[in-house]
Amino acid sequence: MAIQSGLLRYARNDTEEAMSLYPFLRPLAFALDAETAHRATIAALRAAPGRKPPRFDPALTTSVAGVGFPSPVGLAAGFDKDAEVTGPMLGLGFGFVEVGTVTPLARAGNPRPRLFRLVEDRAVINRMGFNNRGQADALKRLALRDRSSGVVGVNIGASKDGADRITDYVAGVDRMSPVADYLTVNISSPNTPGLRELQGGGELQELLAAVQSARIVGGPPVFLKVAPDLEDGDQERIARAAIDHGIDALIVANTTVGRPPLKSRFAAEQGGLSGAPLGPLALDQLRKFRAIVRSDLPLIAVGGIASADDAWARIKAGASLVQLYSAMVYEGPGVARKIARGLADRLRNEGFSTISEAVGRE
Repeated sequence: MAIQSGLLRYARNDTEEAMSLYPFLRPLAFALDAETAHRATIAALRAAPGRKPPRFDPALTTSVAGVGFPSPVGLAAGFDKDAEVTGPMLGLGFGFVEVGTVTPLARAGNPRPRLFRLVEDRAVINRMGFNNRGQADALKRLALRDRSSGVVGVNIGASKDGADRITDYVAGVDRMSPVADYLTVNISSPNTPGLRELQGGGELQELLAAVQSARIVGGPPVFLKVAPDLEDGDQERIARAAIDHGIDALIVANTTVGRPPLKSRFAAEQGGLSGAPLGPLALDQLRKFRAIVRSDLPLIAVGGIASADDAWARIKAGASLVQLYSAMVYEGPGVARKIARGLADRLRNEGFSTISEAVGRE
């Protein structure tokens, strides 16, 4: 109960006070295992009174695939899997929120423990396995939200044991389009066996053709989220397939199965690694995709972003938007607003009027 009441107090405060409270609250959260602390955080955010999204510096406003974003700093998928706290997260200063991954039917995910903090490395390893209550459950909440309160994307995935995973993605496009400001096709999670095989040549072409056929006129744009663990040449193939099949943006990149040098005792745990150690790899993949697509396809950067410096480096390298999740574990949810302010300062200092002017100006 102490952690619950502490988190609730945190969620009720404005962002400035919340930032100052988090260093005192973090030891309480870290006394719990990572997944229990996460669920306590979601419960506290749900119980907190509504908070309007902050007013961002107008220079941060940008448009990607016809969607207007008040800030380029968004919440990556994985935090709000079941679309329970989109409003509170927008209120905490995220320019957009991506919920999910949601699958056609509910999934329990992999056995616990499946989420680990690597404190010494400022990282996280997860092998959650697309645990969620299913698309119908998320749909009910998303249908009731005020669409004018902010941008919410929906990340869709396939069932673990689905005989036809492409059918699952088509079902996700069909079901979630009415409530999504954008959709993300997630074929890059390392925690569902065989899923990343959909990034292969023939499989990717078949999937994207099916997704393209399932889209409705006037429906939301569709993004594709890729893995950071790619071989040279994969970037060209994936980018060309995305452009040929009308994908509106690429999200670079998901968690990595690689293991750079790590200090934590959890370093050998299986699953996807995120946080600070992922940063260099994710940035390298972003640069490779940018060199191929130039301005033909927007890029969204995720992986190892925890500061305005990190976000600025991604924007200058070619990202129109950035996303984070693991940084909240160590910095608190107020980190998004802090990064947004830092980006506004950098725009002024380097003589740019808008974020879009800085994209790719590395």
